Amino acid sequence: MTWSIFFQIFVLALLGPVIDQNFYYVGLKYTGPTFACAMSNILPAMTFVMAVIFRMEKIELKKVRCQAKIFGTVVTVAGAMLMTLYKGPLMHLPWTNGHAQPSGGEAPGAAGVDPTAREWFLGSLFIIIATLAWASLFILQTHTIKKYTAQLSLTTLICFIGTIQAIAVTFIMERRVSVWTIGFDMNLLAAAYAGIVTSSIAYYVQGLVIQKTGPVFASAFSPLMMIIVAVMGSFILSEKIYLGAVLGAVVIVVGLYAVLWGKHKETQEQEADAKAALPVASKGPDGASVLQGAAAAAGDDDGMRSASNGRGAGSASAV
Repeated sequence: MTWSIFFQIFVLALLGPVIDQNFYYVGLKYTGPTFACAMSNILPAMTFVMAVIFRMEKIELKKVRCQAKIFGTVVTVAGAMLMTLYKGPLMHLPWTNGHAQPSGGEAPGAAGVDPTAREWFLGSLFIIIATLAWASLFILQTHTIKKYTAQLSLTTLICFIGTIQAIAVTFIMERRVSVWTIGFDMNLLAAAYAGIVTSSIAYYVQGLVIQKTGPVFASAFSPLMMIIVAVMGSFILSEKIYLGAVLGAVVIVVGLYAVLWGKHKETQEQEADAKAALPVASKGPDGASVLQGAAAAAGDDDGMRSASNGRGAGSASAV
């Protein structure tokens, strides 16, 4: 491992476990889960813009596949925003009937949060910073895994260094000893789940997907968490599902299919170009093998240059 790779891993740990999670949790506290989840759905668009800036994605507006990727990214974000901001009438489902709606008619998780104007502004700013850090994590991780291909080792180093950084930040920001108290309650379960699932496993799987498809394709699936939360909340917690959630889910699926279709066409074009660049052997009239394609053309050019040099040398010796 070189110092350059170690520095990249250090920055990855700073972006993910430290900046992203801490700023997101503070923004969640100030604004509430509904707004925080909606704001996080700008991740695909932010990742796509950053990938274009760093030339990881090419914009060719004349090609349909590029138009599909742009359209799908915009539609996916719009669908996620629709799920959060538009409530609509209640959908009467068999498994949710007979259960009282929590929070006195408000959307689940929305009650209990009444921020002031200053807290709302700060919370919005913190969530935007967290989302920007998450998008930067996608971009930098794409660059790092090209040089450090051991995915499991990379994930371990990111989480380990991130833990050390988080401990240092806690010592600086928190002066109370009580924050280090660990009890066998829901707080411990939430912390363990966040560390094992949303950090360790998520970073590892995310790295595998980025290595094969790129950062834009991987981030395009992040708005699916809105659908997953709505479905799991309906079955497990008997939460109510409203028309806005159903319409938003449909829009998200349409956007994801557009992104997937555009990425599939791009992969097909890259494979076709790679095959066209390979030499193809065929037999000539005299039975000898003849190379065709770009490699054969390059060979012909080399042969012509060699013949020219030979003729020049022959002429010089004749003189």
